[in-house]
Amino acid sequence: MDNTNNNSLAITLRPYRLSDAEDFLMYAGDERVTQFTRWNTFTSEEQALSYIKDFCIPHSYCKSICINDRSIGFVFIKPHGDNEKCRAEVGYALAAEYWGQGIATRAVKMAIIDVFQEFTDLVRLQAMVLVENKGSQRVLEKLGFHKEGLLRKYTIHKGTASDIFMYSLLSTDPMP
Repeated sequence: MDNTNNNSLAITLRPYRLSDAEDFLMYAGDERVTQFTRWNTFTSEEQALSYIKDFCIPHSYCKSICINDRSIGFVFIKPHGDNEKCRAEVGYALAAEYWGQGIATRAVKMAIIDVFQEFTDLVRLQAMVLVENKGSQRVLEKLGFHKEGLLRKYTIHKGTASDIFMYSLLSTDPMP
């Protein structure tokens, strides 16, 4: 399959379905993808099914990134509550075979447009990205996110205290 010109492919975001477990395992079972996620590499379709059922489906905004209705990644946006309801965390992952083709950028942009309309109190989106995750940094920068700074040894990632960059996008910021 030639993936060199995926900008012409129709990318959709939709809620997860239990039938996505096999496709989900394709990327969630790939260490190239999970090296940058907070979860460990999935090893079975049962694990994938359980994650979809227990996390993705009930989540307020967790969407499957699809091409031809086939799940190739995900984007989630987690609004905070109470006095912090003005901000939300952004996270995403994409099957490695689709990296470097603008798909994650297009999908995250679609999600941003959705959530600023859906969550009316939302003013700020933020993403915490491992310093080593250059691809994710490029996605955010292309979307107009501001790199606010380096948070040293801010999180435990795969058992090690790790540095992250904090990125943000305000609802009033221009987005390409």
